[in-house]
Amino acid sequence: TGYYGDGLNAIIVFTACFLPDSSRTDYNYVMENLFLYVISTLELMVAEDYMIVYLNGATPRRRMPGLGWMKKCYQMIDRRLRKNLKSFIIVHPSWFIRTILAVTRPFISSKFSSKIQYVNTLAELREMIPMEYVHVPDSIVKYDEEKCIKRRMRTSCLSNDPEMASVEQE
Repeated sequence: TGYYGDGLNAIIVFTACFLPDSSRTDYNYVMENLFLYVISTLELMVAEDYMIVYLNGATPRRRMPGLGWMKKCYQMIDRRLRKNLKSFIIVHPSWFIRTILAVTRPFISSKFSSKIQYVNTLAELREMIPMEYVHVPDSIVKYDEEKCIKRRMRTSCLSNDPEMASVEQE
């Protein structure tokens, strides 16, 4: 959690890789209570505009929340909280997240859909929000670095840069 802007509006950071494994026998109970905790925290913290940053990188599929849980969360969020949400930033979106949001788009409001933004790297996120108030776990930083290295390698292979090709062979 952090703040942005002159009015110190809230930035809520949600790190998916720390969610419980869906194979837990008490998974539904844990997720229900997690949701209630998140909502009560939002209601206490959010008086004005706020944004949510969803860190999806380094999250195995078994830890990603299911479609039913996400739908329930959206439906239970108070109108004031939905209205005050200025952006919902998804960092390192997977094809699964993109697909879920594409499929559910007809069922959620166009106002909410327009608040969703995809960000592929932490560098892109830094361009959007002040990171000095946002804690990004080491596992996400490492995932981002590895992803950027792979992207650079792929780009260098396409450009046939002999200098980068020698780096790739090491």
